[in-house]
Amino acid sequence: MSRMRAVVQSAFGGPEVLAHVETDVPEPGPGEVLVRVGGAGVNPGDTVLRAGRVPELVELPWTPGNDVAGVVERVGAGVTGFVAGDEVYGLLPVSRRGAYAEYTAVPAAVLAPKPKNLDLPHAAAVPLVAVTAWTALAVSARVRPGDRVLIHAAAGGVGHVAVQLAKELGAFVIGTAREAKHEWLRGLGADEVVDYTAVDFRDAVAPVDVVLDLVGGSYGARSLDVLRPGGLLVGAAIDPGVDERQAAERGLRYVWVTAEPSGELMSAITERIEAGRLRVAVERTYPLAEAAAAHRAIEEKRTTGKLVLVP
Repeated sequence: MSRMRAVVQSAFGGPEVLAHVETDVPEPGPGEVLVRVGGAGVNPGDTVLRAGRVPELVELPWTPGNDVAGVVERVGAGVTGFVAGDEVYGLLPVSRRGAYAEYTAVPAAVLAPKPKNLDLPHAAAVPLVAVTAWTALAVSARVRPGDRVLIHAAAGGVGHVAVQLAKELGAFVIGTAREAKHEWLRGLGADEVVDYTAVDFRDAVAPVDVVLDLVGGSYGARSLDVLRPGGLLVGAAIDPGVDERQAAERGLRYVWVTAEPSGELMSAITERIEAGRLRVAVERTYPLAEAAAAHRAIEEKRTTGKLVLVP
């Protein structure tokens, strides 16, 4: 086992730059485990990095993918929490060795045991979206019972998890999504759903305490219009379209969040999934060789839940 198949990107550009190639299996370093990948989540951020919109985060050539679930193949020096054969999942830090591969070397500290009630492809859909939603709502916004929370792109990967988490925290939850996805979102706990293709959400939503903006751009500034005095806009898009100063000028607050890899947080998420309090929808799985097709689907912005690559 010295060679594997992986997706490697050697230049920035469109989905066509994602090459399915044969390469060396990485060696786990100190504190790392080698994971045989059973699923790699595909996220909008993957397409942003692939296109070169944040080039300082990417060292080419590189293998994309921050979401991973798989089986521990072997462990590096100093690793005591895992042994070969363990089923694990977690959020990888951005590095040259991502999850779009048959094997990847992962810091043990970011992994947790996979939820017992999920297979590997479904577990791979969880880490980034769950950590982002948790960080935004439970940590940054500190959502409390009775808060009114508006979630943009509520049917997307982070969005549909945020709906469930906000509801668990006791909020009145409003989401923006196409009309075809409204019934599904209500089933996840949304109290109101607004069809953003039919109306301006500012005309349809009464003042709220928190907005989670997963769209960015013009949505950032427009979202300030629906916040109560002192309300908080949480941005999680690469292009937030607003900043702290603009919010403060209107007596409002703004914070931008990112997901930080953490095995401890993954364990807390596992508890919710195994208890049936959180589920992550997988719309479709793709073979590893079709990573470019998965990226095209993400960029069309029509997906419900998550897409996953399966080696």
